[in-house]
Amino acid sequence: MRSLADIPRQRAAEHPDKPALICHDRTLTYRDLDAESSQVANALIAAGVGSQSRVGFIGKNIAEYFTLVFGAAKINAVTVAVNWRLVAAEMAYILSHAEAEVVMVEEEFLDHLGDMDLPRRPRVVLVGAGTTAEGQVHYSDWIEGQPATDPAYPSVEDDTGLQLYTSGTTGLPKGAELNNRNLFSIIGPISGMLGLHTDSVMLHVLPLFHIGGSGVATVGLYMGCTNVVHRDVDPARIFADIAGHRVNAAFMVPALLQFLPMMPGASDVDFSSLESIVYGASPITEEALTASMALLKCPHTQVYGLTETTGGLTLLAPEDHDPGGPRAKLLRSAGKPLPGVELRIVDADGRDVAAGEVGEVWARTVQNLKGYWRDPEATAEAFPEGRDEQGLGWFRTGDAGFMEDGYLFIHDRIKDMIVSGGENVYPAEIENALMAHPSVADVAVIGIPSERWGESPLALIVPAPDTDPSEEELIAHCRQLLAGFKIPAAVERIDAVPRNPSGKILKTELRKPYWEARDRQI
Repeated sequence: MRSLADIPRQRAAEHPDKPALICHDRTLTYRDLDAESSQVANALIAAGVGSQSRVGFIGKNIAEYFTLVFGAAKINAVTVAVNWRLVAAEMAYILSHAEAEVVMVEEEFLDHLGDMDLPRRPRVVLVGAGTTAEGQVHYSDWIEGQPATDPAYPSVEDDTGLQLYTSGTTGLPKGAELNNRNLFSIIGPISGMLGLHTDSVMLHVLPLFHIGGSGVATVGLYMGCTNVVHRDVDPARIFADIAGHRVNAAFMVPALLQFLPMMPGASDVDFSSLESIVYGASPITEEALTASMALLKCPHTQVYGLTETTGGLTLLAPEDHDPGGPRAKLLRSAGKPLPGVELRIVDADGRDVAAGEVGEVWARTVQNLKGYWRDPEATAEAFPEGRDEQGLGWFRTGDAGFMEDGYLFIHDRIKDMIVSGGENVYPAEIENALMAHPSVADVAVIGIPSERWGESPLALIVPAPDTDPSEEELIAHCRQLLAGFKIPAAVERIDAVPRNPSGKILKTELRKPYWEARDRQI
């Protein structure tokens, strides 16, 4: 396969009547997916969309997302899935920046369009029963009468297949262009390493604007699996569908794995069909991972990567998950590099550091993004040493970590590091220590101003149900596990830890009240 369009083409030819997608109210076989995506392709042509043009999608996890992605691919156009949690102005920025010519929008988000001031007026395709305005058309009417003939526009390796926007926790979001070379350098290899097979039934719950959602779902379709797609995260439905559809594999974020064992009746669910749980997209504590393994009773595999690296850079295999055993420390690692991935750990000046020393993680691989759309400066900054004639270069991940015995250990985002009295403090270390306390359900650690040290760590905790841990008790607990300079200066309680859709803690949001009256933010 050379482009996303080849996935429905080939799988429809091999097993046309097999369910490809089970999406709440719709089930599409591979024949259905191929035919309907061709209708979408022809509707896009009729709307004036051409090769490498951008088409937008605003909606939750629905079948029409996939018919749009594959329909666009059949005319070599590029799908841009917009984070549906954004406000209208933020959505408008992405659609304008991407120069989207057609936007498919789910009924729930139609009002957002009315609040947008877009310089160009894209064709709006509505999924749902809402009332359309001028320039808008219902999805069913849009594709009705369009032939199910594949236009089969040509596509080359360097053509962009997907454009995913970074979360934009600092500054404006950037559009990461993932080309055909990026996508197919990982889709095939990772499917085998995750133990997937044609008869696998995969469960997908992550939002499709996220690489862990759209990327993993693409892997499932590439393998010819049956893919059960949830419109939103619903733990009760996850339990029901694992048993009801005899799900074999699922990709989940750590926050969800942490929550599932706490659900009433979790231990009564039939998880016997599960063959693999893949997790990633944010750090996980040893306690949450051990509890998930005990509940789900199947091999767990961790994948570490970024949107810009088309997903996985490293993989922690099931045999490296050994709670309580001689290799238990590997539960804190992100695993070993995937085939074709090279890693370096460098200091602030881009110089390699010694083994075991913390620095920024740099990666060189074919998976590294083609570039940031319409942002050559950001692309150049991401590849500080440039790229060779094959397009390979060292990509700055922005993550802090170290290598030990071939395994990568991630500490934190570089920008979240706390510098206290000249010492580098990584919040993840303190968070892991506090999560080991039975009275802590969730925690975030941030740096707050300190007249003496510049910054000091503050722990913001969510107490476990029916517990009332004191600040003194929690700090004493940390003293048993951490060096003195890493001990939180204070512990405060919050109702919930704010996270973005991929489960990453929104530390910029948590820091604001403590730094807003100051000129500097560190």
